[in-house]
Amino acid sequence: MNLDLHVPRFTWPGGPAAMGATLTALAQTAEAIGVRTISVMDHYFQMEARWPAEEPMLEGYTTLGFIAACTDRLRLRLLVTGVTYRHPGLLAKTVTTLDVLSGGRAELGLGAAWYEKEHRGLGVPFPPLAERFEKLEETLQICAQMWSDDDGPYDGKHYQLAETLCSPQPVSSPRPRILIGGSGERKTLLFVARYADACNIFGDAPTIAGKLDVLRSHCDSVGRDFTEIEVTALINVEADMGPDDILAAAESLSAVGVQTIIASSSTPEPSRWLEEVWGPVIPRLSNIGV
Repeated sequence: MNLDLHVPRFTWPGGPAAMGATLTALAQTAEAIGVRTISVMDHYFQMEARWPAEEPMLEGYTTLGFIAACTDRLRLRLLVTGVTYRHPGLLAKTVTTLDVLSGGRAELGLGAAWYEKEHRGLGVPFPPLAERFEKLEETLQICAQMWSDDDGPYDGKHYQLAETLCSPQPVSSPRPRILIGGSGERKTLLFVARYADACNIFGDAPTIAGKLDVLRSHCDSVGRDFTEIEVTALINVEADMGPDDILAAAESLSAVGVQTIIASSSTPEPSRWLEEVWGPVIPRLSNIGV
């Protein structure tokens, strides 16, 4: 089983002046102890469902570029980009640039977007859900076309591109990996079956098991091999859980088909938390799911 690290909060000691140093230490610690992928939020405001919207929030792709410069092996991803935040042609170009300059470490995490407050706050259009899903599928198609030999036009319902030129092309072969976040059974999981290399599904082990049954059905309907899709899930680690407890939780997720667990760091001392909580666990994770 793989371990990825997600950073949803930047409320750290020292304020903005210390953020760069704290993030550098966290990313380098993650790389040193064997974390595979680091992800950050793609939000303008902090999620008020968990913390005050006024808390610090860094722009996602700028942050990943900073992390790329201070690491060598960590894969880089947003969990996940909201489809409304960037025009799809520019999104493909942004991910390509990150992939080229990081030596092929970029991934595209993508979802339908949901946080209306930040859209209204900064004047970004927030269309109805049905339209956002239409735009999500067109964005997936545009990125695939830009990461191919086809430089021709794209003529969709919402997006029209006269030239899907992307030079240089990504270093990743055949293209950057695509992860779709969300658990919606009718559309999100269908898009996973059609377009994605990985999915991020929310919930406990029984909930995830049910969602994966739906995903298998979608894979069957579109002629996709379900085993080609990496299944990732956030793991909930309580403060009083030791290594054995964490491994037991990981094993329960592995038993229903999760291949990668994502640890979420929201502590004021994230590097110390990573070393103390996950350092003893990582060497034993490789035995799960074998």
